[in-house]
Amino acid sequence: MTPSAPNDDLSVGREQFRQGNYGMSEKMCRRSVEQSPKSADAWLCLAASYDRLKRFDLADRAYLQLIRLVGRTAAVLNNMGYSYMLRGDYRRARATLNEAASRDPANPFVQNNLALLAEATATKEGIR
Repeated sequence: MTPSAPNDDLSVGREQFRQGNYGMSEKMCRRSVEQSPKSADAWLCLAASYDRLKRFDLADRAYLQLIRLVGRTAAVLNNMGYSYMLRGDYRRARATLNEAASRDPANPFVQNNLALLAEATATKEGIR
């Protein structure tokens, strides 16, 4: 992700996300997307916020826009894989995270999500 000014919409949205204020995060990231529709960082923040709000239909649209902007990068696929885990779609999560790992095998975020997926499927507990 690229750095942004401390009080711009994207920075505020990211901070709200870190604090677990997903509704406010969505609002600020959406404003950022409206102001900078070609900002991959803003789209990624928006998609993640939608995921946490369980608005997976909107998350899918944001991920599609993100893919149009930057392609199927490991970072995008990692977030999509996590989104599928949140939905309980472990088959699709595994396929997406494996694709992310094939693009960037040393990516610690992808490796972490693969481990999280393995734990979720082994224990039959969902991802929160």
